[in-house]
Amino acid sequence: MKPIHLPAQVPVKDGQAQIPDSKLWYWDTGGTGVPIVLLHPATGSALIWGYQQPVFAKAGYRVIAYSRRGYYNSTPFDVKNPGIGSEDLRHLADALGLGRFHLVASAAGGSVASDFAFSYQERLLSLSISSNSFGVRDGEIAKAAAFIRPEGWDKMPADFRELGPSYRAANSPGVKAWIELEHKALIGKDYRQTLKNEITQAKLKDLKLPTLVIAGAADLSTPPSISRMIAAEIPNSRVALIPESGHSTYWEQPEIFNRAVLDFIGGQKK
Repeated sequence: MKPIHLPAQVPVKDGQAQIPDSKLWYWDTGGTGVPIVLLHPATGSALIWGYQQPVFAKAGYRVIAYSRRGYYNSTPFDVKNPGIGSEDLRHLADALGLGRFHLVASAAGGSVASDFAFSYQERLLSLSISSNSFGVRDGEIAKAAAFIRPEGWDKMPADFRELGPSYRAANSPGVKAWIELEHKALIGKDYRQTLKNEITQAKLKDLKLPTLVIAGAADLSTPPSISRMIAAEIPNSRVALIPESGHSTYWEQPEIFNRAVLDFIGGQKK
């Protein structure tokens, strides 16, 4: 696993989009291409997509990423008024004039993406979620996810939990860069917005849009076995396995991740 240098970024417009009771920082490559919206993990912000931004843009897409409430350059969390992440996404999409778009998410961003899909399936061309159980809170999927996490999981170093051992062993500069972005991500205390939908395992069958479930082969918290369980419930889905990767597939194996996403969304109607 050789280190992969960050490619030169394409020019973007960035700003704070005003949504009801909050502001979300975003960047946008612009243009007339079909939009791809990127949703970051809990350990990141809109800054973490450096490997994806130029590749997706050069493939002809309009690429957009944003920081959720409480993350880099967006409005801090207000625990008395946290909002709902999927509703924030809807307001952002409206503010940016997006019609239908592709949604690509990693880890905690996947729960927001799944929640959005259940509420606004007609707004999406496709759904790609990596390293996340789609927000499922019951059934065998939830049991498996809880069973494999040992006591004290959340107190373990973030880079141990989210970067695979092959990557950490072979790419210390990449680990350092990832940690720097992780440290920049949160502004204030960690706080998760609630979901709009009660997402059950049975409810996954309601997802009818093209869905890509991405799994890192060395992911400690959402391994390929869980991803296969998820895909088995979604009618129009497929699984993409990222070799030697932990939880942060977009960062550890960006070339494979990007190819999987572009091959998948390229086959959908625009």
